[in-house]
Amino acid sequence: MTPSGSSPAALFHALLLLVPPVLCQDSSSFDPLNDYCRRFGHQTAVIGNKVFISGGLINYGGSISDSTINYTNTHLLYTDLDHLTDDFPTEYANLSKPSYVPSVSGGILWADTVNEVLYQYGGEYNWTSPPPSQYTLWKYEAVFDTWNATGAGGIQSVSWGSGTVVDDDRAIGFYYGGWQSNATTLGWNGNALAQSGLVSYDMLKNTWTNTTFIDNTPRAEGALFYIPASDKGMLVYFGGVQKNSNGSYTGVPMNQIYLYDLGIQRSYTQTTSGATPDMRRRFCGGVSWPDDHSSYNFYLFGGLQPYGEQGVGFGDVWILSIPAFTWTQWYPGLNGSARFPTAPNEHHSSSCNVVLDSQMLIMGGYFPNSSNENCDAKNIWGQHNLNLGNNDVANAAWYQYLPNVTSYQVPSTIVDAIGGSPTGGASLITPAAGWADADLAVYFTRSYIATSRTPTRLIPASTSAPPPATSSSVASHHSSVGPIVGGVVGGIAVLALLLLGIWICLRRSKKRREAASPPHQPGPMVELPGPGTPASQYKREVVGSAMPGVSPHTPPPPPFNASHWAQPQQDYASSQHAVPAAQPFYPPPPQAQQYYPPPPAPAQHEQSPSPIQEMPSVRSPLGGTGGSGPNEHVRESSDDHSTTKKSDGV
Repeated sequence: MTPSGSSPAALFHALLLLVPPVLCQDSSSFDPLNDYCRRFGHQTAVIGNKVFISGGLINYGGSISDSTINYTNTHLLYTDLDHLTDDFPTEYANLSKPSYVPSVSGGILWADTVNEVLYQYGGEYNWTSPPPSQYTLWKYEAVFDTWNATGAGGIQSVSWGSGTVVDDDRAIGFYYGGWQSNATTLGWNGNALAQSGLVSYDMLKNTWTNTTFIDNTPRAEGALFYIPASDKGMLVYFGGVQKNSNGSYTGVPMNQIYLYDLGIQRSYTQTTSGATPDMRRRFCGGVSWPDDHSSYNFYLFGGLQPYGEQGVGFGDVWILSIPAFTWTQWYPGLNGSARFPTAPNEHHSSSCNVVLDSQMLIMGGYFPNSSNENCDAKNIWGQHNLNLGNNDVANAAWYQYLPNVTSYQVPSTIVDAIGGSPTGGASLITPAAGWADADLAVYFTRSYIATSRTPTRLIPASTSAPPPATSSSVASHHSSVGPIVGGVVGGIAVLALLLLGIWICLRRSKKRREAASPPHQPGPMVELPGPGTPASQYKREVVGSAMPGVSPHTPPPPPFNASHWAQPQQDYASSQHAVPAAQPFYPPPPQAQQYYPPPPAPAQHEQSPSPIQEMPSVRSPLGGTGGSGPNEHVRESSDDHSTTKKSDGV
């Protein structure tokens, strides 16, 4: 007999706990909030008081081990900037994302903040979900919590490029470079190829363009930003990798800053002076500026060394100030840095979002050279915060989120370099080596003021997301059948549901065993062949549903394993330490295979003591320009995140 007030569904869920968990192991068995451990390769964007999180890879559980699985994040989540948990924005997982909406890594979310719409562009599909035959742009209506598809005008998808959004009066999203491969484009035959075009999408007119930004050199994995300089604003790009004439990929020197004037649609290259960060890729950052626009300060965090470079990764913070065009290392080196953990904890594939013009929330990341098995700030879902003006009581860069700090101040370290004060008035407003083009000297004396734009559709007075689901609300939703009338009927119903649940789990288990049958077992892991190897040798059988998301069965392994990938276990699954000792210490550029195997799960740094959430120490020395660092193996695994005024880049 069922207890009074219990429903068959509630009892069914309770009895399923008796079923061996291995029978039902897939991501749906995890709570995206309570079971969170780490995330990376995701996309984030800001609308109003919410930071939305989509796609990427996620680890569940209480720690990281050899058996940790990288699951595809199939949820759309958000953090609420107005409600805090342990001094950081509270995260929720109560938004809709149907299974037919792609869940990708290395893509971007463009935000139309006035109409409250997100556009998901680009990214890699996981290897149980092939790319579509015709690329489709997906948009999320934050007002109605719904997803809709729209045409992409013949534009192809790419991954790990660089994106940003211009100010809200125009609502244009930009994406530069990135990889095109068989993980982004159905039927792609050959090695992954970096692109050189600048793709733009007008969210108001639903039109696409593809133009030349810098030159015809293919580039990927750098960062693109928007600043309101000149008559119509400028795009600023730096970092990443670029293709050489011999077909190899090397880093883009960090003293080369590329500018694109949106008014006259012309590109410029300006060289910085002084100390320069190490070349890097897959970093994230943001930009903010004082009200007088006398300086634009770009904050760069983390990243991974370019292909072929020694070292592992970065956890430092640098600030690029223009129009002085000078770099300053901000962390380590600030007052108070020595108080925090000193274990190496480099990050890449994180996301950065400038909020309130004054702070940059850094979420998640891959930890390429840490053996720490702890989760990434589990209680606050992997969030860390840079106080861009270090205007807190501790005068620290890494600090808790401060909702009352709503204006940008130039930090004292930058004031010392460019003059002026925390509120602006920079005195160094020209590059030390002079302007590469005299036009720039004129353009940086002007600033673009965006005009106010009204929504092109009805926006309700309150657009808050649905209240977070609780265990009681979930139970009541599934209990609409009413109370059990009789003990016998209830017992039969519960038994039938239990048997059905066991049958479903056994069916899933059978599919996993069939997918992992001996004919598909991989041989010994070997080093990835070079770019000249014929692509036909690396085709992989296409299996699984065409719909994205976590599949309950194991995908067939490839006929070879790239040296920087771990052997597959499940959809986007990998062992953290399953890396052969003989592999090179750097990952080569992506090679041709049918849907790239996933990266191993990242290792995690220790969580900093509250209230300050500090990112730990890093490889780059203060003022360093070289590629020095520990000779460790790299295990491979940034994104547009715009606010109304200040810009983020990836």
